[in-house]
Amino acid sequence: MKTEINNMRDVFIENIFNLMHKDRNIFFLCADFGSPKLDNLRKKFSDRFINVGIAEQNLINVSTGLALEGFTVYAYAIAPFLTMRAYEQIRINLSLHSQLKEININLIGVGAGLSYDVSGPTHHCLEDITIMRVLPNIMVFSPSDWVLSGKFVEYSIKVKRPKYIRLDGKPLPRIYSETDKIRIEDGFSQIRKGKKICLVSTGYMTHKAIKAAGAFDREKIGVIDVFLLKPLNERFFAKVLRKYECVITLEEGFINKGGIDSLVSSVIDNYSLNTRLKRMGFNDAYVFDIGNREHLHALNKLDEQSIIENIKKNI
Repeated sequence: MKTEINNMRDVFIENIFNLMHKDRNIFFLCADFGSPKLDNLRKKFSDRFINVGIAEQNLINVSTGLALEGFTVYAYAIAPFLTMRAYEQIRINLSLHSQLKEININLIGVGAGLSYDVSGPTHHCLEDITIMRVLPNIMVFSPSDWVLSGKFVEYSIKVKRPKYIRLDGKPLPRIYSETDKIRIEDGFSQIRKGKKICLVSTGYMTHKAIKAAGAFDREKIGVIDVFLLKPLNERFFAKVLRKYECVITLEEGFINKGGIDSLVSSVIDNYSLNTRLKRMGFNDAYVFDIGNREHLHALNKLDEQSIIENIKKNI
């Protein structure tokens, strides 16, 4: 497969732009956060584009008002500010409201994990999976590449529920092909089948998982990319995990805090799987070190070599 680098955000916005030509029910809002693709959308659909300014709480309020009137809304901001600065508004306006009435609001958070690496801990987003998964009635989508990001747009129109869409802030190579048949409803894809150990990851860490697994014989190490963290087809997921002796979760988030490791742990427990679980991620501390993403990963033993060493220990 040809390696092609692209930005999840650009593909997602471009697909929305194309849909807005024929669907006048779509509104796009942002919290003073731009991109070249967004500039095109703003110019073409100025009547359905609103910049609320650096005001993420108001972004949720205005989006909710439009959604309650029956519009499909996309609200776009930097991930840590969208999820944490506006958390009360998300809880009350989206989580509570959507239990009583159908609303379709899609929160697009850019900058998942350490993708804003050199901006420091204020811009790192290590908590979002945990805090968004805990809210009832909100879906959490975490794509690993721009192909998945693009495929989700049609699904986001069709499924009329609040959704949190966490996108990486950096251009990344593709993992999937546009022709791959991916069932969004299942919530995961088994990229590589193995026999002994399975790496379970989401977002950017799936790229690391694929590289680390490539250091071993193909039949030994499996790789599962979890892209719909809520809801997940847990029965099917458990069926796939059951054959592995050990699962190693990889995440750009705090471990033992309700992230993807907790999701996997719950499935192992609920389905009585005889599978050991090892967790790799960030411990209970923020990252104040200065450097690019790979440097920060190495300091926190989340780099490719550390993953390979952990696999060797558990084979």
